[in-house]
Amino acid sequence: MSSWKSLLLQIDDKSLEYGSITNFNDQIETYFSVLYRDLEHSVDDVLQEEHNPLISLISNLETDTFNQKTEREIMVGPPKKHLLLLIPVFALFFFSYYDSSLPISSNPTHMETSNLNYNHIPNFTLIIKVLTFNRLNSLSRCLRSLAAADYLSDRVHLHIYVDHFVHANTSADSPNFFLEESRAILQFVDGFEWLFGEKVVHYRTGNVGLQAQWLEAWWPSSDNEFAFVVEDDLEVSPLFYKFLRSFIVTYYYNSSNSSHSIYGASLQRPRFVPGTISIVFLFISIYLGKFSGKHGNKIHLDSGTHVFLYQLVGTWGQLLFPKHWKEFRLWYDEHKAKGIKPILEGMVTTGWYKKMGERIWTPWFIKFIHSRGYFNIYTNFPNERSLSVSHRDAGVNYGKSAGPDSQLLDENSFDNNFLKMQPLSNMKWYDFCFREVFPGRAVRNMDELGSVLLSVQKQDTILLVSLFGVSEPVIRNLLCHFERQNFWNYILLGPHSNYLLDLARRGHTVVDADQFLNNIRAYKSMRFQDSNVRLIKEILVKAYVIKKCLEYKYNSWVVDGNLVVINTDLFPESFDATSDFYAGKSLDLFFVRGSSSVQKIWGNDFLHELATRVGKVSLLRDRRNFAYILASLLEQKAGVRINWVDETSFGMEIGAKNANRSSMDVGKKLIYWSAELGSDEIQKQLVELSMWIIDGDLSCLAVVCHQS
Repeated sequence: MSSWKSLLLQIDDKSLEYGSITNFNDQIETYFSVLYRDLEHSVDDVLQEEHNPLISLISNLETDTFNQKTEREIMVGPPKKHLLLLIPVFALFFFSYYDSSLPISSNPTHMETSNLNYNHIPNFTLIIKVLTFNRLNSLSRCLRSLAAADYLSDRVHLHIYVDHFVHANTSADSPNFFLEESRAILQFVDGFEWLFGEKVVHYRTGNVGLQAQWLEAWWPSSDNEFAFVVEDDLEVSPLFYKFLRSFIVTYYYNSSNSSHSIYGASLQRPRFVPGTISIVFLFISIYLGKFSGKHGNKIHLDSGTHVFLYQLVGTWGQLLFPKHWKEFRLWYDEHKAKGIKPILEGMVTTGWYKKMGERIWTPWFIKFIHSRGYFNIYTNFPNERSLSVSHRDAGVNYGKSAGPDSQLLDENSFDNNFLKMQPLSNMKWYDFCFREVFPGRAVRNMDELGSVLLSVQKQDTILLVSLFGVSEPVIRNLLCHFERQNFWNYILLGPHSNYLLDLARRGHTVVDADQFLNNIRAYKSMRFQDSNVRLIKEILVKAYVIKKCLEYKYNSWVVDGNLVVINTDLFPESFDATSDFYAGKSLDLFFVRGSSSVQKIWGNDFLHELATRVGKVSLLRDRRNFAYILASLLEQKAGVRINWVDETSFGMEIGAKNANRSSMDVGKKLIYWSAELGSDEIQKQLVELSMWIIDGDLSCLAVVCHQS
């Protein structure tokens, strides 16, 4: 695929925010709008000094030239790949009043839970919530498919929410049409027989739209009540309830196989990755000849993977867990009351919200899920089959019918493994960019550390970040910078806490210092003064983790968490390859090369000597850090030389003197500060430097996707 075609495909994804495109001139105008807007909203670090010529290049791009290149790319290739055909499909597919959201993920698994014993199911209630407006035929098909499902003699309730027509849109001669349309729907639902439980019909007095239809449809009466929400153009498989029942029992009630990270399950076929790659980045890569041939991340699933986890909510058949839905509603109320909007840059759904505002609900839920680090479970079956199908009928969503998005599963579509739910430990988890994440990696002993090191390290170098004495907002901000730079080969070291375990739940690799050291026999035999215990724990856990890194010949960077990394190139490259140790003069920064000579030094005797030194020596406050203590001990060893590094040569310190954007020198790779600097002052100065990139929920302001 040519660079221009890939650029246009990427613009296609963002052009959804402008509505459907029906002719070539509109298409060209939309391409320009998307490209210019993306350029205007690019942060300063996107268009660095080396890219400045691109500003004028893009801004002065001749319409005729762009038109010719665009038309040529559109019309090249077999008809099925013509962009003129693809764009309306994309627009209809992904952008609508009742917007669709999909997921993705996969993984082959080995262990399987046994088939469920339906005689020992916990008592729970499932309520099917059907949202409808003015499509009688669609609603009829939806309800009949629900009635045809196998409910295994369970009691399942049906609640139907009928939105009202818009009074303002009724002209003098049209009220009767809308009244007759509504009455036909009400007559049908009143006469519809539901044999499996209670049937409740809620007919609204005014048109409330999609957001209110979803948000007001349910407030759980208990933690044992679940909602399965469907829109009226949906059709479900007769098997859908069997799957949902198995899912609830396996992942909600089975304490050994459940996780608070899971908020529900979607039955739709996954196809959509909402995280976008900047058009400007793509344009720059084309211009500089660094184009990789991709215009965004795709969904790739193993054919043997039937169940996986993905952050995105699904609107075509979504099961919701009660605790998470209540948590979301309270979060929504708080943010609405404070005037906080669900803006999450880097997401297609944010473009939808900016265009449609409060008519849609998914941007709110996506922002909540992002802030909490929650996941949804999806199914993946071969031959584009699923347990729920959206027919995408003409109406509010689509100008004309787009047809079913997949095929329904039936009794003949699967083997006996259909209801065998996989252990969470065997399943793959994906974020909004379809990047695999690894939740629950909290290291508690040396053996666990060894397996984690093999998966974390890149370029034989690992960054060890100390959380001791560092505030949660500062660490969250640092992690957002890592995500922004696509930097993942780090491990967080900190004392046992719910905060540390929550970081692990969200997919960050952590070492629980307390449990880790308690599992080391040599540490248990050590005796220290109470006043030095915390410092000794901090130093020893770093030293033992380095020891394990040395066993694998990995280099180690050890840094204090009170910093912001601007350029992670500092860590993989290190400094002079002839030296084994580097230490910061004032910053708690230490580098250990993974050489055989260092491994010989770094034995148990050395670690005991290190601990003893910390326990006996009285140090000034600014010298009570890992780098200084370790360096002073190593310098006493024969043949060992420490290279002391002046941090100001590659970093910028903030403190009593206020910093601003103009004071930040070009080429600086990190910003650091004293541990004594107050949290408010840290945030204030990082805001001035445009380096504070978290919101009030302590979550990243943007989802930054990188080409996989």
